[in-house]
Amino acid sequence: MTTPGPLALLRQTPAAVVVGIGCALTLVGLSALAEALQALVWDDLTDALGIDADSWWWIVLVLTLTGLAVGLVVQLVPGHAGPESATAELVSEPMPLSAVPGLALALVLMLAGGVSLGPENPIMVINASLSVILGLRLVPRIAAPEWMGWSVAATIGAMFGTPVAAALMLTEAQMGDPRIPLWHRLYAPLFAAAAGSATMLLISDSSMRLDVPGYAGFQVGDLGWAVGVALLTALLGLAASYLITPLYRAFQSLRYPVVALTVGGFLLGWLGVLGGRETLFKGLEEMSQVTDHIDDYSVAELSLMVVVKIAALLVAAAAGFRGGRIFPSVFVGVVAGWAVVGVFDSAPVPVVIAAGALGITIAATRSGWLALFLAAVIVPDIELLPLLLVATLVVWLVVAGRHELRADPVAGSGA
Repeated sequence: MTTPGPLALLRQTPAAVVVGIGCALTLVGLSALAEALQALVWDDLTDALGIDADSWWWIVLVLTLTGLAVGLVVQLVPGHAGPESATAELVSEPMPLSAVPGLALALVLMLAGGVSLGPENPIMVINASLSVILGLRLVPRIAAPEWMGWSVAATIGAMFGTPVAAALMLTEAQMGDPRIPLWHRLYAPLFAAAAGSATMLLISDSSMRLDVPGYAGFQVGDLGWAVGVALLTALLGLAASYLITPLYRAFQSLRYPVVALTVGGFLLGWLGVLGGRETLFKGLEEMSQVTDHIDDYSVAELSLMVVVKIAALLVAAAAGFRGGRIFPSVFVGVVAGWAVVGVFDSAPVPVVIAAGALGITIAATRSGWLALFLAAVIVPDIELLPLLLVATLVVWLVVAGRHELRADPVAGSGA
């Protein structure tokens, strides 16, 4: 295969930038809709009715009705809200255009209702579908794999606010023809990722950074803390990975998505009552709230949140809600890290929190680069990188070849 020259790469730049901006706007738009609906249900409506939003019956009611609503979308809307997130990879094949609205609606309802999943999988599919369909119509000389690759990079860049995550994941995935130089292959996708990141930075103020004490500097003992905590949360992720398939099959035995999702929503409501409001929703804002008010929580309360959030993640995915498992997993890792700090007050806080997020992300995604990047974003201190890299390698030895946090499809289900 001939290596594309500089002019060929340059001609791809405008299209890649447009994809990046478009993918970021789609993410922002759907997130804004979900936030508006969330505020309406959990704040405005409860205030108007004089209801305590933390009342057990309101939490159970809202989650059950969310399950019913998403179930009706999955069962009745054309396209059935796309691929099942429980069995899907982070990056799935594009859908027909007619299926995109159903998946978008299921995503918005899920996020607003308090379900313990993030937007990753659905927004990846939505952006890939729109990019491929519109791209082939407008610029047919660019093939579908290029449009899809650019949308994936753009969406990753937009979700995490930096193109670095896209660069790391694309390198790990070894995308494109290996005979072509790496930076030729990364050129257009990274332009898309940079455009997506820049768009997010311009119109959104969201950040994953946690307000934790600064790192005091490398100590040999810190390596033990990083490896130990990363292994602890990785084992939590592995335990969950062996539970998701039997739970998924149990929900599949209910036969009808509307029944499975309503039951799933009901169970999620009771889990929310048990774990508290912090264990609802995707987990990013909630892990910041826990961090900002960490003195208000005992070790027992933090440990309960970890267990409940894992259970809620498993139920939500297995029941058929459309959403990703990365963000709630990061919540589990961060809160588990705080629980460790609560037991061992001499533990280096930034090391433990970053390592907690790192370990479970590797177990959930099998992406060392993504896990390392997320840990570095949550606790951004370059001096932590040697510790986190060693922890990544050790955790990889434990999780490699073992079951992923993804359900095995039921035979004949078409998933």
